[in-house]
Amino acid sequence: MMDYLSVLIAGLTAFAFGAIWYMSLAKPWMAAAGVSEEQAKTAGAKPYIIGVTGAVLAAGMMRHIFVSSGVETVLDGVISGLGMGLFIATPWIATNYAFAFRPLKLTLIDGGFSTFGCTIMGLVLALY
Repeated sequence: MMDYLSVLIAGLTAFAFGAIWYMSLAKPWMAAAGVSEEQAKTAGAKPYIIGVTGAVLAAGMMRHIFVSSGVETVLDGVISGLGMGLFIATPWIATNYAFAFRPLKLTLIDGGFSTFGCTIMGLVLALY
């Protein structure tokens, strides 16, 4: 049971970090993404539901990888999470954005969230 709880906590913690990340970078993110304040206000619950679900799914896969790889210490969890964000998630974002001709600033903001979000997940998963 604790394994499922640690995945849920890790996912929710990374999602909460995302709320702080994107609130602090709201204006530059909206400008880079081409999202108006009106669009942001009328988005509804769908992006949040997808965001929470995605974070929990990512945390579940990270936990599986950690168990399979023998990641047990906090340092290992942080380094592994950082590596997954920086060298797996962010390159995919960069590739998608490059072909969609999205601004570099958007890549850096979203890639930064992926990198630090995965790092936080790794930390939380290693603590439980």
